[in-house]
Amino acid sequence: MDEHDMSWVRTEMVLAEAAPRSQVGPGAWIRKNLFATPTDAAMTLASLLLLAWAVPQVLNWVFFSAVWVGADRTACLTTEQGGQLPAGWSGACWPFVSGRIGQFMFGRYPFEERWRVVLTGAIFVALLAPLLIPKVPYKGLNAILFFGVFPFVAFFLLVGGAFGLPYVETPVWGGLMVTLVLSYVGIVVSLPLGIILALGRRSQMPIVKLLSVIFIETVRGVPLVTVLFMASFMLPLFVPPGMSFDKLLRALIGVALFASAYMAEVVRGGLQAIPKGQYEGADSLGFSYWQKMGFIIMPQALKLVIPGIVNTFIGMFKDTTLVLIISMFDLLGVVKQNISGDPTWATPQTAKTGYVFAAAIFWIFCFGMSRYSMFMERRLDTSYKR
Repeated sequence: MDEHDMSWVRTEMVLAEAAPRSQVGPGAWIRKNLFATPTDAAMTLASLLLLAWAVPQVLNWVFFSAVWVGADRTACLTTEQGGQLPAGWSGACWPFVSGRIGQFMFGRYPFEERWRVVLTGAIFVALLAPLLIPKVPYKGLNAILFFGVFPFVAFFLLVGGAFGLPYVETPVWGGLMVTLVLSYVGIVVSLPLGIILALGRRSQMPIVKLLSVIFIETVRGVPLVTVLFMASFMLPLFVPPGMSFDKLLRALIGVALFASAYMAEVVRGGLQAIPKGQYEGADSLGFSYWQKMGFIIMPQALKLVIPGIVNTFIGMFKDTTLVLIISMFDLLGVVKQNISGDPTWATPQTAKTGYVFAAAIFWIFCFGMSRYSMFMERRLDTSYKR
């Protein structure tokens, strides 16, 4: 054969063949994820049987056998209890929720002033939505308005006492309104304070490091109930006579400080995960400490710990229910108060319905935060893309 004969060399790439039918499609996904091993198959079948037993009963109680209209407890009572429904009936009592929805949302906030709460919520959504949507421009201005201007606007709208708005004292606040106020302040304060504490714990200055460690370990070593109790009942003992703090302000301080201690450890984990070469590279460019942290290290660290940050936010959102210990009524507290203290709706199904409603509200907010964090993880995870 002629040594220069290249007729045996392929000049075109072979066309890609389709994947085997057994490896693609819904059937392949089911075999791989649900029936890959005998153990997986047994667990899958057990889960399906459990769902087949539970889901119809839940749907029946929540929707099909539920009462949707009524003016008082008699709408949700069986004939055995002197009501209008047949004996043996069991379903949710949704008229209780619809009849008390105002208290669940606003607590005892004056009815004629609730428009202020609604307006504050509308401004909150209008400023938050552009921050969450990556393609919306002017993120810097939006952040200044949301984190710097909105708190003052919300304070004057909700509290009043200025610009012709009647004063509304915080003890009458309650419901979802208090839950969102505590969560917003806790999130806005805990993240930057947690970053500062994390940097302080890794600082080379002994005093700064010692103070940061003492604060973090002390706060993380006690439950939130204790922190709230201290902030509400013990803090006034350490202030000058005649000086007092609003109860809501004490709760805000307690929740924010508690969350910041946990946030500090989450951020510290991200800082430790950054390769040493990133620090050395920033030093070789002549960056100062704050330039190095602000432009090189911290953005990478925060990207790595997005799940931990959101997990802390979700935990803090749910922990706001503990303010009941200091006689503040968030969403769950108001629901519980109406269940136990309102004979107008005293039925066997009232408590279940109220707690299911509160659980659904908490789930919607927590699930939303979880889904958005996953979206941001996928968007920022560019390290291994080709």
